[in-house]
Amino acid sequence: MVPPVYPILARQGHVQGMVVLDADITKDGTVENVRPISGHPILVPAAIDAIKQSRYKPYLQNGKPVAVSTQISVNFVLSGE
Repeated sequence: MVPPVYPILARQGHVQGMVVLDADITKDGTVENVRPISGHPILVPAAIDAIKQSRYKPYLQNGKPVAVSTQISVNFVLSGE
């Protein structure tokens, strides 16, 4: 997964936490249709952006890649603060 860019306003406000997204992984491992399930609203756009840039290993069924829907968690933690 591509690491998310911590939003400046979230950093300034010391906002941390988990963002959970529902996403469709295509046969070639790209991400489509990302939808937020939970998480702080200020963190959700950064999490979605990171997931859309990520590439995943396709799920195989009977040895062939297939599209799947999955949940992906992105954890935002301020380090050293």
